Amino acid sequence: MGERPLSSRGAATYQRILDVATQEFAQYGIAGARVERIVAAARTNKAQLYAYFGNKDGLFDAIFFASLERIVNVVPIDAGDLADWAVRLYDEYLRRPDLIRLATWARLERRPAGHLVEESDRLDDRKLRAIAEAQAAGLVREGDPFDLMAMVIAMSMAWSPVSNVYAATSQEPAELHDQRRALLRESVRSAMTAGVRNS
Repeated sequence: MGERPLSSRGAATYQRILDVATQEFAQYGIAGARVERIVAAARTNKAQLYAYFGNKDGLFDAIFFASLERIVNVVPIDAGDLADWAVRLYDEYLRRPDLIRLATWARLERRPAGHLVEESDRLDDRKLRAIAEAQAAGLVREGDPFDLMAMVIAMSMAWSPVSNVYAATSQEPAELHDQRRALLRESVRSAMTAGVRNS
């Protein structure tokens, strides 16, 4: 499914399907997404979509795992400066709010408890190793690396499209984003720096 080499026309169709389906799943979720809308907007047909992805679930999986990989690659962790990593995540959510919506639909419709993805599909290992190394170097506070990572990600999502308080957009004034970045940076630094004790 998508593994064989594609002609330039086939590659363009494949990419159109991915682009259209990303928006469809982000807006409607897995159950609400419609293959008919996807193939119409991608200027293709169901047979082509199924040949590439198998079925609608296979299409969602391709998009969802690509979105996780994108965030890891575009916003690589710097465990020595978790505050900066949080701010870079904040900026990525502004650029690509659809990626956060995809993760939210996966949580709501597939895995309401526990890890968001199966152990074999997790991309957390390098993040956790980086945090553990920063802890060993005395840069990051004690604690389970996974819990620290989860806390930093949660803080970075405070104004994301899935916030139950306020969802920021890239159209807001730059000064407002700068204020949030400063607050986020200071909060993560205070919470994650080794030797800082909050009573």
